[in-house]
Amino acid sequence: MPIKYATYVKSSATISQCPEHQRPEYAFIGRSNVGKSSLINMLTGNKKLAKTSATPGKTLLINHFIINNDWYLVDLPGYGFAKRSKTERTKLEQMISGYILQRESLTNLFVLIDSRHEPQLIDLEFIQWLGESGIPFSIVFTKADKLSKQALNNNINAYLARLAKDWDSLPPHFITSSETKQGREELLSYIETINNGLAQS
Repeated sequence: MPIKYATYVKSSATISQCPEHQRPEYAFIGRSNVGKSSLINMLTGNKKLAKTSATPGKTLLINHFIINNDWYLVDLPGYGFAKRSKTERTKLEQMISGYILQRESLTNLFVLIDSRHEPQLIDLEFIQWLGESGIPFSIVFTKADKLSKQALNNNINAYLARLAKDWDSLPPHFITSSETKQGREELLSYIETINNGLAQS
């Protein structure tokens, strides 16, 4: 799917402030410093679309971007918040869960996982919560270029094996690198397939 048009629409502190839900929405979320902004910029072909930062946890609002005037890409705040007060963490958790559980046009949630690390409890618990809540989601392994091919395969296979202990069938997963654009076509094709299915239903 070619990205011909991608632009920022608005940032919202609550679900009620989000744009009217007339288009499918694909949201991206992950722990702080997982490479979310870089991935969004790589997917859209616009290095300045989502603001990247060396400081983790900079995304504090629900950010909507319109793609090809057809669907929304949504940049959600990360979980496992970096250096936040308890009050701020609670507020962010309520914002995230409110959007995920109540947003009618949320079509798929992409959960970003740093491919360099072993399974983290916070990610596993979040994925488990999505499953229990009936949220359609996929896993996106990021920073694939930071590992050798063998190490990458070993890490991802170990991660999927860990998930298989709790899941009868595994969610779709993608392997990406914002540096090399690995996984870009696969992710965009996945979104396009879902959109085509929605258009026909």
